[in-house]
Amino acid sequence: MKEHPHSIPLIGLGTWQLTGDLCLSTVKEALALGYRHIDTAVSYENHKEIGLGIKGYKREDLYLTTKIPIESVDFHDVVASVEKICDSALLDLETDYLDLLLIHSPDHEMPMEKMIFAMEKLRDKGKIKYLGVSNFTMHHIENLLSHEAYISVNQVEFHPYLFQQELLDYCKQWHIRLVAYRPFGKGELLKDPLFAYIGKRVNKSAAQIILRWLIQRDIPAIPKASSTEHLKANLDVFDFILTEEEMGKIDALHRNIRYCMRDFAEFSY
Repeated sequence: MKEHPHSIPLIGLGTWQLTGDLCLSTVKEALALGYRHIDTAVSYENHKEIGLGIKGYKREDLYLTTKIPIESVDFHDVVASVEKICDSALLDLETDYLDLLLIHSPDHEMPMEKMIFAMEKLRDKGKIKYLGVSNFTMHHIENLLSHEAYISVNQVEFHPYLFQQELLDYCKQWHIRLVAYRPFGKGELLKDPLFAYIGKRVNKSAAQIILRWLIQRDIPAIPKASSTEHLKANLDVFDFILTEEEMGKIDALHRNIRYCMRDFAEFSY
């Protein structure tokens, strides 16, 4: 049965490369500032710090996302393997359930649909609320759908230099929510003069213009930040609107540039 889009906070905290005390203090500060969506992954090795950081907050007020690495899954017993990984994450995060569990990246040589079916069993047990994937292209998703393996979310690199309109439209067609990671392209997009130009009109930074561009497309973003200044700025994007002309100029920046280059970027069956 096809799942439907669900409510995801539009600005989340990306925690890639945040570990130890820095991760703990950043999560605590982010939550104090108003963040409620925390994005992590098994491979980030920071579940325990995040678990400590969220203590004191009502679980139902938070949105926790983590990701399963394919290389950790035993494809001879996918169901048991995926549940074991999930249980370990729940233990470290000190929570009873995950709002969203994702397959971290695709592998066309592995039966991805089996992982989806295993995650559905976790949902049935109440260990996760929603399931999805990360870094999947249209071809990857088409392969899942051909096996009647349905997902709620596809988290991908998405920003004005990588404006994946076709993928976005395809996901909408199948009721899949697209979530954007690396919205600033490792900081490279912040140097583009267009964002500074638009920013002058609304007194906002380049980063805030990019996040607003995503928000106006109803695409949740999970920028990574650790400084108080950046944490605050990333949330301060709901008091202005980009004009249709400005949105169009930003759209036109697309140049198919990826800053996360991996072999999952595309393949042909």
